[in-house]
Amino acid sequence: MRGLVLAVVFASSVVAAQAQAPAKPTPPASPAAAQPAAQKPGVPATPPPAAPAQPPAAGQAQPAGQPQPPKAAGEGYTYEPDNRRDPFVSLVGTGIETTVVKKGEGPAGMLVSEISVRGIMQSKGAYVAMVEGPDKKTYVVHSGDRLADGTIKSIIPTGLVITQEVNDPLSLVKQREVRKLLRSLEDAK
Repeated sequence: MRGLVLAVVFASSVVAAQAQAPAKPTPPASPAAAQPAAQKPGVPATPPPAAPAQPPAAGQAQPAGQPQPPKAAGEGYTYEPDNRRDPFVSLVGTGIETTVVKKGEGPAGMLVSEISVRGIMQSKGAYVAMVEGPDKKTYVVHSGDRLADGTIKSIIPTGLVITQEVNDPLSLVKQREVRKLLRSLEDAK
């Protein structure tokens, strides 16, 4: 431990001696570089750059005025936002995100992409459909029933025709027609 302290003291005295020693002039690389730049009157000359300071030894605290040394390749990096936006998040939406808030229980709280048609039945001259939701429960739906992001337009013998609201601010089309076929017909494709 004592050897480490002596090495740190020696390194800091070398840095201090280098900062106090006058800088040696270097020969110019070209004749154009040999001529000094014209100094504007009243503007002070810029001081020469200071010698880089050596980072403190392991286990010692970094002085408050100096920047942190770069981390080694194996250490992780964390992004400090400080009330700035994340530079890795796209400014333009991709259009595939759905920001629909589920409105309720049953089919009214399900997205079009979450349901699958289990069966079609005829009741009093009209078709009704049995759909399975993400909760693995079966629900009976009629033409005109609402879903979280659409409405059942009609029920046909092979499946459902649904009008889905498009949630893409860049799209000119605000609704599209989606056909959900019976599960056995979807598997045959």
